[in-house]
Order: sequence, then structure tokens, then C-alpha cells
Amino acid sequence: METGAITQYVDVAQIVLYLFWIFFAGLIYYLVRESHREGYPMDSGRENGPKVQGWPVPEPKTYKMADGHTILAPDFNRPDGTYHGQPSHGWNGAPLEPVGDPLLAGVGPGAWAQRADVPDMTHHGDVKIVPLRVATDHRVAMRDVNPIGLPVIGGDGEVAGHVKDMWIDRAEMMFRYLEIELPSGQRVLAPTPFARIRRTEVELTAILSTQFANVPALRNPDQITLLEEEKVSAYFGAGTLYATPHRQEPIF
Repeated sequence: METGAITQYVDVAQIVLYLFWIFFAGLIYYLVRESHREGYPMDSGRENGPKVQGWPVPEPKTYKMADGHTILAPDFNRPDGTYHGQPSHGWNGAPLEPVGDPLLAGVGPGAWAQRADVPDMTHHGDVKIVPLRVATDHRVAMRDVNPIGLPVIGGDGEVAGHVKDMWIDRAEMMFRYLEIELPSGQRVLAPTPFARIRRTEVELTAILSTQFANVPALRNPDQITLLEEEKVSAYFGAGTLYATPHRQEPIF
């Protein structure tokens, strides 16, 4: 027998190859199970509809968070986000059509997840996203247009209000929200990716000027929680499709 042979039909290279196959199969099994910890078990959203449970959804594992509290993943008792919609057709998997105010229905581009109702924090334990009136050591770069004081133009071309402040992400060093004061005195947040900041005005065409009043409010005027971020962003996301009836029609 040649070097490395164990028997006439089995050698070391063959055994190593088989061990690699077993290891690789185990790795795939592990990765498939671990990838099903977030967002599972899935709910079809229909009464008495099917739920994705069992394989490949793993058993819950306890994770200890930085602030000391623990969470389960997957959490079979987690609260799901509420929505107001109904299937557009009777077959399973049909898209949901909003019921009531489409910007607040929580379906389509306005869907949101039931995230924790607490602010996101930095590694130093400070609130991550705050207005400039709180983060006084931050400011708009001199080479950029400072939108504070500029009028905000809605999707109907009308003035919705004026920018009163900007909310900065102190960990990522970027502005996340514009704080807009409406004519009524109400203040709402708008995600900066939806805004086009010009020298004389801010265009925010995702929603109409009359729809700013229904932007989800904050519990604390100087903080925004993870759940509130979901709802505010979802409101403007919904506007890209539902702000006017013609936005739901084909482009051509």
C-alpha cells in the first residue's frame, strides 16, 4: 500500500474529505437555523392563516443586552405591529390594500416593525439621535446649506411649514431628521433622505402640505425612540405611493 493508505480502499485523504463534507453540512445546518432567529415565526397576517414554525426556525436563545436586560430570539410571544388593510384578492399571498388613512395603515411602503419603544443609544450611554438644540457641540458644515428657517414645500407645491431644527446622529455624524414647525405651531419630524435641500427652500414631495399634521408625534420633544423612528419613516414611505390616488397608477 502507498503512503497514507489505511486499507487497500481507504486512505487519509479520503477520510479528510469525508470529514470536510460532514463539517460543511453541519455548518450549513447551523447557518440556516441561525438566519431564522430574526423575524420568525412568520405570520401570514390572515385570520387562521399559516404560520412558519418549526424547522428551520430554531429554539429561542436568550441574549443579554448592553443595558442589562435580556431578549429572546426568536420570540414566539413578541408583539407584532398593527396595520389596517385587507387582501386585494382572495388567494393566499395577495397584496394588502390599506383601509382608512393609507398613510397610517401600516401596509405596503408604509409598513413598520414593532421595535423597542426606547431611544437608540451610543456606546457611551448617551441618546444617539437628538436635535441641535441638545447637541450644542454640533452644527451644519459651513460649506453646506443650513436649512433651518427655510420653508418646506410639500408634494402639492404648497408651503407646509418651516424648518426649526435638525436632528443629528451623534454616532454616525450625520443628520437624520428635519424638525418642521407647521402654521398651527405643531412640530413634526421628517427623515432627511426624503428631503431635497435647496438654497431657498426644502422640497419634501413624499406627502402633501396638508398631510404633515398627521405625522406620528414623539413622546419626548428632544428624543425619538426606535419605534417612533419606524412610524415616522413609514408615514413618509407610504406617501410615496398613497399621498394621492394617481401615484398608485402606472407611470405610463
